[in-house]
Amino acid sequence: MLLGVNIDHIATLRQARYTEYPNLETAARIVENAGADSITIHLREDRRHIQEIDVRNLKEIIKKPMNLEMALTDDMLIFAEEIKPEFCCFVPEKREELTTEGGLDVVSQISKIKESCKRLTDLGTRVSLFIDADEKQINAAAETLAPYIEIHTGHYADADNRKKAEKELENIKKSIRLAASLDLKVNAGHGLNYENTGNIALIPEILELNIGHSIISRAIFSGLSEAVKEMKAIIDNPKSSL
Repeated sequence: MLLGVNIDHIATLRQARYTEYPNLETAARIVENAGADSITIHLREDRRHIQEIDVRNLKEIIKKPMNLEMALTDDMLIFAEEIKPEFCCFVPEKREELTTEGGLDVVSQISKIKESCKRLTDLGTRVSLFIDADEKQINAAAETLAPYIEIHTGHYADADNRKKAEKELENIKKSIRLAASLDLKVNAGHGLNYENTGNIALIPEILELNIGHSIISRAIFSGLSEAVKEMKAIIDNPKSSL
């Protein structure tokens, strides 16, 4: 199982004072050297952290694949066509939210997503749809011809007791089995940390976990390289963290 590290919140700290530091390219190099398999960045419409210049600069210097998260808008599609990231993940977006609160509603916009997937696929970008662990959304995702989905694990991560967490975990497993039966490649992420990732990392069908906030938070105390290595160790040996 691969680890994609989201470095958005390095930029969040930088944007807090509009400084030139912490430097995003330096962060990306540290993350790569520590064992990350890809670099994830989310260019939000309100540009609260990642900026266009960040995407362009990172595309030039990173050695591992870039996973560009973006809203399904014409402006974002045009930008993605310019950048040509290795991966592009369509996510829902509300300007007032603190972070992405749920999965993309694929059911209501199959045609639009299918057309957008084709535009990027024709350029060599592999498209992923960030969706909830929901049967209808997974079936709809298969219709769009997107090769990947990313299962939203936030409901599992936010569960406030063990019973709820176990219920959400079983729903994720069931949904991933359905996705695999439809020949969808499956990634997962959102809200995963050093305590709850182990159970998700035990699901064999998942190809990659995308994790950001908890790694950047841990890095404040242990350093960025060590924080990535710790998470990579959990993914490589998930039972050790349970």
